[in-house]
Amino acid sequence: MEENLKYKIAISLIPSIGDILAKRLVAYCGSAEMVFKEKKTALEKIPGIGSVNAKSVINQNIFERAEEEVRFIQKNNIVPVFYLDSSYPKRLTHCYDSPVMLYFKGHTNLNAEKMISIVGTRDATEYGKKICEKLISDLAPYNVTIVSGLAYGVDICAHKSAIENNLPTICTLAHGLDKIYPSVHSSTANKMLENGGWLTDFISNTKPDKENFPKRNRIVAGISDATIVIESKINGGSLITAELANGYGRDVFAFPGRVDDICSAGCNAFIKQNKASLIQSGEDVIKALGWEENTTKKAPKQQKLFVELNPEEEKLVNVIKEKEAIAIDDLCLFCNLPMSKVSAMLLTLEFSGVVKSLPGKMYRLN
Repeated sequence: MEENLKYKIAISLIPSIGDILAKRLVAYCGSAEMVFKEKKTALEKIPGIGSVNAKSVINQNIFERAEEEVRFIQKNNIVPVFYLDSSYPKRLTHCYDSPVMLYFKGHTNLNAEKMISIVGTRDATEYGKKICEKLISDLAPYNVTIVSGLAYGVDICAHKSAIENNLPTICTLAHGLDKIYPSVHSSTANKMLENGGWLTDFISNTKPDKENFPKRNRIVAGISDATIVIESKINGGSLITAELANGYGRDVFAFPGRVDDICSAGCNAFIKQNKASLIQSGEDVIKALGWEENTTKKAPKQQKLFVELNPEEEKLVNVIKEKEAIAIDDLCLFCNLPMSKVSAMLLTLEFSGVVKSLPGKMYRLN
């Protein structure tokens, strides 16, 4: 297991090879290990790789660092999750730029039935904090997992409120799991390990540099059913997460504020531009996502039988039916649709009970 893990970590460390190209390398070579055993001439022929990137794979000197990370993982009870593992967050598999490797510490299900990301300004007002607390109190009966970024303001308020309401809560970090940033939130972070945890795609000893935060936001946006913005300035970092969530085909909600309130200017703008749905309570979220308490266990099956498909979804379903099981890349090819659109449609169809995701980003009819 450790040997395979070494290769999985190593492929995420190759200079100039990001998550998208790393997945392509694995798809063409068959496994993370085989990527490093492939000949340079063969690597050069893989779309998007070329001679420069092929040389980066062949000449890399990263196995020592990967082995060091394996030791850190074993010593600190970290759970490594490769993008092809069955435990990988299924919602993230629909995001084209999702991390190749994730590192998790804690006790919760990364594929929980209901997950909500809550983001907002670091300079939260009393109004924003009260809204956050009331929102999570409204969500508590539905056993929703709360995701945020452990930052000052709305983030830490969301985590603390989740703990108070006995809800699982996950903090996504912009650094390795050898530290907690900001350190003042360490006490709350440690409580999260009991019912929730810490999640990152950065290896240990990675500093919380400024450029890491927008990168980690794609996990916040992609791992949940919806993103909720509570107070944001017009150029607030939480809007980056909301934009990503929109791009992934997720629901985005925002609480409005006074027209002259700087801390609500971003939320108001997003609502005005139809990038976010206006909400006033957790009940609005529950209704929008169809999580009402009177939903029966049989509902998904009924939905699968009578769901109405648009022409593109029908085309997608017909291809899956014909092939029995098919990879997402092949679906894009057969349907002549971009990856982002196919991913969004698959997510909708999966939640409707029409299709089922399989290991290796394969899909079949449910």
